[in-house]
Amino acid sequence: MAWLDDTGRQLVSEAVTAAEGATSGEIVTVLADSSDGYTDVALLWAVGAAFTAMSVFAAFPLPFLETWDALVGGWGHEWTTGELASMVIGLGLLKFLAVMLVQQWQPLKFALIPGPTKTARVHGQAVRQFKVGAERRTTGRTGVMIYVSMREHRAEIVADETIAAKVPAEVWGEAMGDMLSHIRKGRLAEGLSVGIRDVGFVLAEHFPRGSDDQNELPDRLIEV
Repeated sequence: MAWLDDTGRQLVSEAVTAAEGATSGEIVTVLADSSDGYTDVALLWAVGAAFTAMSVFAAFPLPFLETWDALVGGWGHEWTTGELASMVIGLGLLKFLAVMLVQQWQPLKFALIPGPTKTARVHGQAVRQFKVGAERRTTGRTGVMIYVSMREHRAEIVADETIAAKVPAEVWGEAMGDMLSHIRKGRLAEGLSVGIRDVGFVLAEHFPRGSDDQNELPDRLIEV
């Protein structure tokens, strides 16, 4: 899914170029639709629902059996052990498939994912993207990645080792807050641009631009 149009992408690229004008640091911006498929979480919900349905049937079988008799128009059926077992398994399978199916609707799927799980996986994916696209790819190891994951409503700022040694992680809090305040209001491009600007201010303070500085990382928005 494309979260930004060409105008928004251009706004972000221009913000990176402007921010890097005063610093030797390099800013990379990554916009992700989501940071994980969360198939394991969906499976856990489906398995849990299936076992719950099977347990309820085992505890209170009569309502299920009477409903079945009413549907097939029977006078009551003497259920064998094998038939009861088959019904339990069938009920569990139907519940499993139904829960997996409804989780194909992305808003529900992401609503069912625990917050700490989202946070951990967004962080993990941000670090992986940073290692691939920015870590140690600049002369002075001064790369910073702004990573935003839309489905999880989470963002990360990851910095190269030279920057991390001088700038505590808490310093990025202001940039994160400014950025997210715009994004929450639906102004994604503006939010990214503000975050880039604030990161640029921090970098310019600690890593001012040298006369021989070169652009070593792309200014364009990376969408994954």
